[in-house]
Amino acid sequence: MVTGQGYKGSEDYIASKPLMEIVNVSVALGKPLVIKGEPGTGKTLLAHSISTALNKKLLIWNVKSTTKAKDGLYVYDTIQRLNDARFKDKDISDIRQYIKMGKLGQAFKSDEQLVLLIDEIDKADVEFPNDLLNELDEMSFHIPELDEEVTAIHRPVVIITSNSEKELPDAFLRRCVFHYIEFPDEEMMEKIVRVHYPDIENKLVREAIKRFYWIRDVDGLRKKPSTSELIDWIKALSLGGISTDKISSEIPFLGAILKNEQDTGRFIKLSHAQGGGFGFKRRF
Repeated sequence: MVTGQGYKGSEDYIASKPLMEIVNVSVALGKPLVIKGEPGTGKTLLAHSISTALNKKLLIWNVKSTTKAKDGLYVYDTIQRLNDARFKDKDISDIRQYIKMGKLGQAFKSDEQLVLLIDEIDKADVEFPNDLLNELDEMSFHIPELDEEVTAIHRPVVIITSNSEKELPDAFLRRCVFHYIEFPDEEMMEKIVRVHYPDIENKLVREAIKRFYWIRDVDGLRKKPSTSELIDWIKALSLGGISTDKISSEIPFLGAILKNEQDTGRFIKLSHAQGGGFGFKRRF
């Protein structure tokens, strides 16, 4: 079984059984793991957890709209070479000194197996995933300037996150393992909160979680609050000495949990319609 002695979550990351299993499948097969899910479901933190649990160093490649696939392989610093030629204080004949490995190149050349996070791959150009097909499949790439092949000494554990801003190509997905992280239910959410705040009163945590899911269930929200908002909100409630009765009748520190004016406005209107309070039974 691939789950026998592999990833089982970590002290600071609560992973579901299906997530643990698919991580171990990815590691066993040597295939990249593509992770999707709502904001706040722990996509990025998963790579940190795997790194900790498997005792492997973590490399992070943060993808931006301007990122090109080649950036992750290597960069030929022509500007530095031109400057060195201009000032004539260096021997510029050795091109190797101007070749800098990107994150994927660093992972390939490492003497130990690393965890490589390619974070938010869908932010880049639509061709970005396709441009990495062969490199991730064959774990090697060519540097024309040196006429050399870089081949992975150890196949890295590759975690790729996506926020579904763009659909990933089928050819790319065929070379990967895929998992969608479902939003946690109340029981799982309490475990996640407890990782962050083991000492906060149980009654406050549970009341806040109930209120949080009630808010998420309201129709028409432009941005449903995520796990990170809940964690911040619970900390604010605790620091503010807010009673559980007040949590159930109001929404203290509304700005900690709702992050745009449209959603905040809807809740304020609802409060006025109910005479200043928020009731669990009332829906939009």
